[in-house]
Amino acid sequence: MGEVNVLINKAKLEKRIEEMAKQIQKDYEGKELVFIGILKGSVIFMSELAKNVKANVAIDFMDVSSYEGTESTGKVTINKDIRDSIEGKEVIIVEDIIDTGRTLTYVRDYLKQKNPNSIKIATMLSKPSRRIMELEVEYIGFAIEDKFVVGYGLDYNEKYRNLPYIGYIE
Repeated sequence: MGEVNVLINKAKLEKRIEEMAKQIQKDYEGKELVFIGILKGSVIFMSELAKNVKANVAIDFMDVSSYEGTESTGKVTINKDIRDSIEGKEVIIVEDIIDTGRTLTYVRDYLKQKNPNSIKIATMLSKPSRRIMELEVEYIGFAIEDKFVVGYGLDYNEKYRNLPYIGYIE
């Protein structure tokens, strides 16, 4: 692996997360929200997003896998399910990056069976050129080219997650 180049700096990330939080706040005014973070990549983004939403936000997590190394296997496995009931609740699935859309389509369909009032998706990054599944994503931080990105929760073999920016590796 080569060196990490900055793709989106810390200031730009923080500004965009604040904008997304304001939009979510406006869309859910007077309602209680449940953020469901997809582990492990979404943790940093979700905590920053939740801190910026001026409303009651419950937090839960799912751990799903569809990757081995850098390749998507196409098969989604739930390693950890949400703990609390989401029946009748307003749910936002929070993801670090949407690539093919397979994992998020699976997770959204799975969570729909738990009868929430609504489900929307918020992602820090989207790679539209890689999309295989038609997936409506209501809140997108940044659409990016097909680069291998790390930082701000994103990793390469568990390294680089704690970088305060989004970087890419040539």
